[in-house]
Amino acid sequence: MAARGSQTTVEHAQTERRHAMVAGQIETRGIRDPDVLSALRTVPRHLFVPAAVADQAYDDSALAIGYGQTISQPYIVALMTVLAEVNVRSRVLEVGSGSGYQTAVLAELAGEVYTIERRRELEERARLALQRLGYHNVTSVLGDGSSGLPSTRPSTGSW
Repeated sequence: MAARGSQTTVEHAQTERRHAMVAGQIETRGIRDPDVLSALRTVPRHLFVPAAVADQAYDDSALAIGYGQTISQPYIVALMTVLAEVNVRSRVLEVGSGSGYQTAVLAELAGEVYTIERRRELEERARLALQRLGYHNVTSVLGDGSSGLPSTRPSTGSW
């Protein structure tokens, strides 16, 4: 058994693949935000995909996660996150949790993340993965996000 805080050989290999993904797919396409790059280096994408495609988790592509849904291509996650200009003061609403990967990336940067998913199976899988990884600034909701999340809508905001 590995000592607390140390990585197994498999975990180390996944970390190396994650760092190579960021260097080869994200930075080479012009993403320079150091906080977004750090979040992508931190979040273990392979834990947000079905086991059958875990070996493809760091490839430059979207992957099927079941129920007709996909986890977005890593570059797209990076680009969306940069464009959202998320920081520690941000309170983010994500509509369509899917795998929970984008949620985790947002949680690395934002003060609060609210995520809503209409598919019970996906919401549960994402929520459990986020909990296992220790994201305490995420609130996951099962429901239809087409009207936002009225229960958390700021009194002067639009979501």
